[in-house]
Amino acid sequence: MDTKTLVQEKYGAAARQVTATSAAACCNSAFTCCDPITGNLYNEAEKSGLPANAVLASLGCGNPTALIELKPGETVLDLGSGGGIDVLLSAKRVGPTGKAYGLDMTGDMLALARENQRQAGVENVEFLQGEIENIPLPDNSVDVIISNCVINLSADKDQVLREAFRVLKPGGRFAVSDVVARGEVPDEVRKSMMLWVGCIAGALEENDYMGKLAQAGFTAISVEPTRVYNIEDARRFLEESGVDVDAIAPLAENKLMSAFIRATKPVSACCGSSCCSN
Repeated sequence: MDTKTLVQEKYGAAARQVTATSAAACCNSAFTCCDPITGNLYNEAEKSGLPANAVLASLGCGNPTALIELKPGETVLDLGSGGGIDVLLSAKRVGPTGKAYGLDMTGDMLALARENQRQAGVENVEFLQGEIENIPLPDNSVDVIISNCVINLSADKDQVLREAFRVLKPGGRFAVSDVVARGEVPDEVRKSMMLWVGCIAGALEENDYMGKLAQAGFTAISVEPTRVYNIEDARRFLEESGVDVDAIAPLAENKLMSAFIRATKPVSACCGSSCCSN
């Protein structure tokens, strides 16, 4: 099964679970990362204004809406928007003169997100079906791109970052939460740790991530760790999976982390007729 199909199946099942049972999506059997990765990402003030299922459907590794100053009237795009929690929070911050788009390829998640939008009574939101490697929006149409632990799931991260650059306006901001690797992680250790982090398929090494952003055209690139995972976080799950935790501990300790990744599309960037003349 390819990565895309696997992601669709896992996230579709999680959305159906939330809809049917109002149980947290990360407690679906397809996921093993409920705590500490997906827990306690949003404060009570943020959660209080949202439908319960928007919170329950969250499968992120951070709070990208805390990353970036959103201004009234701006247009925001969430790549891999899931149940819509970050889209709804962004819509409130950009106000009625702004717009928040959510892009997701999973039909069940989109249905859940649209129901959450209806319950929240938020009008300046639009959920789009599509893939983050082929964003269905025009060049230079978005002020801010956010994402929450989704880019790592793509098998073609270079294409995702090129697309993000394309749809951002010159001067636009890229501000995502993602899981990255710090330093070299041996393949056997990466495989074991990724078993635990069930919602993560392919975390990039942080310098590789920064390099790909630069290659796509971004500047002002930074990676800010928000949670470094240690082997004890994963011990119970790994032992139950038959992994010798003590053997891999020296190689795995502090190698995987949640991080805020920020970058900017230069004001001088010329990527289409709508922003510059030939």
